[in-house]
Amino acid sequence: MAPDVSKTPRRGTTGLRQFLDLEEQRNWIEGTADLRDADERSDSLELRFKYVTRFQKLLRRPQAQDVLEILRLYGQNCIPIPRKTERRYWSVSCLPSTSDKPLVRVNASWMELFTLYADGEGIRARFLVHLSDFATDQSPAQGHVDEFFLEHCVTTPDDVSYFVPRGADMFGINVRGSASIRSFLAARRVLAAIRTFNVTHMNRGRNAYQASHCYSLADCMLAG
Repeated sequence: MAPDVSKTPRRGTTGLRQFLDLEEQRNWIEGTADLRDADERSDSLELRFKYVTRFQKLLRRPQAQDVLEILRLYGQNCIPIPRKTERRYWSVSCLPSTSDKPLVRVNASWMELFTLYADGEGIRARFLVHLSDFATDQSPAQGHVDEFFLEHCVTTPDDVSYFVPRGADMFGINVRGSASIRSFLAARRVLAAIRTFNVTHMNRGRNAYQASHCYSLADCMLAG
């Protein structure tokens, strides 16, 4: 039976711990729990209308269909109880005004989780995860990246690359092309790593990017 997360949030706790205890979080990360999300979502007409123009601009891009399909996969598989936690604990922005010119970006707390960029008429993705989850010995050592595993999670080895940003146990993965992004998200170990990172930052408290949340994009992420 799926854990019921529609109950009143637990007092004196922050982040996902208000809705899911640590065992429920671990079970979801491992893929052994089917969480019951809220039936309804919170909404803000002000924010919904604020980003409609950007969303319509995105829809005119040649990458629009791929973006929406990948976002739907990410929303359904990588964010726990997404309806219950929408905007307050995670958000998605549309054509954010940053120097790297992303198409969309998903954030939690103060952290970027997932970003999609234009790559010609296609797309490329950037995932932030824990370095230790992609090391051959589960250590946060830069020299121990499991490159063999990464290359076998995509359709073509050249579609994946990585970088090590500042911060303890931080790791960035770039994946090029819709087919390789889908393949990457389908790998069980990858999905567990993404979920672990996302849960870590959703547990750090309220999302700092609430004002950038694009409800039109979130509609696509939470469809179905």
